Amino acid sequence: MPFRAYDQHCSIAAALEVLGERWTLLVMREVLLGRRRFADLKRRLGVAPNILSDRLQTLVDHGLLIRERYADNHPDAFEYRPTRKGVDVQPVLLTLMAWGDAHATPPGGPPRVAVHRTCGHEAHPQLHCTHCGDALSPRDTQIGPGPGANAQQRAEPLLPASA
Repeated sequence: MPFRAYDQHCSIAAALEVLGERWTLLVMREVLLGRRRFADLKRRLGVAPNILSDRLQTLVDHGLLIRERYADNHPDAFEYRPTRKGVDVQPVLLTLMAWGDAHATPPGGPPRVAVHRTCGHEAHPQLHCTHCGDALSPRDTQIGPGPGANAQQRAEPLLPASA
């Protein structure tokens, strides 16, 4: 899909065009948890069928999901499988879950936790510098112009200017 994001030359705005509707991220959560059939998604999410259908079509149109028939004898028997692009949403969901755990968790603690498949222990997502490997906190990062920056973005200094 083309980079639209209205008049905002911004990857976050472009991502929100695809993922910004409330139900869209919840649909992706369920699909990435292995729930792939329309009826299962509708039941788990409690969403109206027309909204679910619209969100699924958006995710298919943008290449995050593929729609596959799972029963030849039933014409409407489809399931939705994540593409590589769809699987790449998982870190976004894990980070959003971590934020929710820290700032919006219900009494009693988080309803779900991430578990590392390799060691079987609870995992907490953390961003790291690809150059030195250090963990990144919000105070450790600034945003600068990238290769696709427009003239206005290239003219700006690293933001925020100070931590």
